[in-house]
Amino acid sequence: FQYRLEHEHCGEGVVDSAMTTWEYATIPLLTHATKAILDQWGADGWELVQVVPGPTGSDSLVAYLKRPKND
Repeated sequence: FQYRLEHEHCGEGVVDSAMTTWEYATIPLLTHATKAILDQWGADGWELVQVVPGPTGSDSLVAYLKRPKND
């Protein structure tokens, strides 16, 4: 997956473009340790994108995370 970022300088009409390539992770979250799990992944550079109910019912959660790839 690729995400295109564009930056405009106000008043100058200059546009800088950079391509960021992302890597993604899907992880199960234990409801009694959600903060600790997310803090650990965050310390490794991962950004939380979304949390959704897991496939096994409402007691389980799945987190989707992303971080820039080091190409």
